Amino acid sequence: MTPPSAASARLDSTRLPLPDKPPPNRAAPARADRPFRGIVLILASTVFLGMSDVTAKYLSATLPSIEIAWIRFLVFALIMSPAMLPRSPLYSLRSQRPGLQMLRGAALLGSSLFFISGLRFLPIAEASATGFVSPLFVTALSIVFLGESVGVRRWIATAVGLIGVLIILRPGTGAFHPAAFFPIISALAWACTLVMTRMLSGREHALTTMTYSSITGACIMCALVPFVWVAPSWHDILFGIFIGIASTAGQWIVVLAFRYADASVLAPFSYTQLLWVSILGFVIFGELPDIWTVIGAVFIVGSGLYTAHRERIRRSQLLAMDGELSPNA
Repeated sequence: MTPPSAASARLDSTRLPLPDKPPPNRAAPARADRPFRGIVLILASTVFLGMSDVTAKYLSATLPSIEIAWIRFLVFALIMSPAMLPRSPLYSLRSQRPGLQMLRGAALLGSSLFFISGLRFLPIAEASATGFVSPLFVTALSIVFLGESVGVRRWIATAVGLIGVLIILRPGTGAFHPAAFFPIISALAWACTLVMTRMLSGREHALTTMTYSSITGACIMCALVPFVWVAPSWHDILFGIFIGIASTAGQWIVVLAFRYADASVLAPFSYTQLLWVSILGFVIFGELPDIWTVIGAVFIVGSGLYTAHRERIRRSQLLAMDGELSPNA
């Protein structure tokens, strides 16, 4: 409730209860063109997200993936709790599209849950490289849900990325593990998350989106975790809390990075997460990526970089022509 002015306070000797004014919708902060700062932030985010993934793999040896995801989203919700309190200056639950926000939160949860499930059986470098095919799924989904046109060259880039996935997974050989589908499903869920983020862009504050994601994920996990419950040790709880803090920090830093630079500028640097998880995977688990994982990752990263390059060209065309995009964009 807005406090009365000094004049009105002197006129009214008795204070009458007044209805609280609903907090206004939080407006998204203005963007600033500072690409170097955005690059530094995206590099920092890959460190946090990489450490979160490696810790989740470590915990997967003792806890079910659902329980790990439950701890992660519970910590996420606790961190976002100030934005859930109606009288808090950070209150962010007022949304123009709450249904879409919750659907996005469910997709984010699915991405996390399937990825953690895959980590139990796969080397972390292999799972992470496969998971980076999400931009390829975004290309396809943006046609249906965003009405975007995708030209021949971007479809070719998508095909190259999928070839990279096949190189890593090697279906039909003894190296193939059925759990390899988990990172692919995770990437698809993450692509859905990104598409819905675009649909909310310009209408919803990032804090609102993160708050709804934390609530949705925590509620779904609280309903599922009793069916797979394993009593965690204090050691497990501490690592689970670290996962929640690191993943939340990584997500928030990504949001900050996009305030300072376009996705096409930041995309090349997001792939450094593959480097961190490969190094940590070798140090902690003794996992060294084989040559097929390295070759497949090169295909996937190259495809993603070219897709980001074409996205930058499309935006420049849109600004220059203010009309139809090139059919080959």
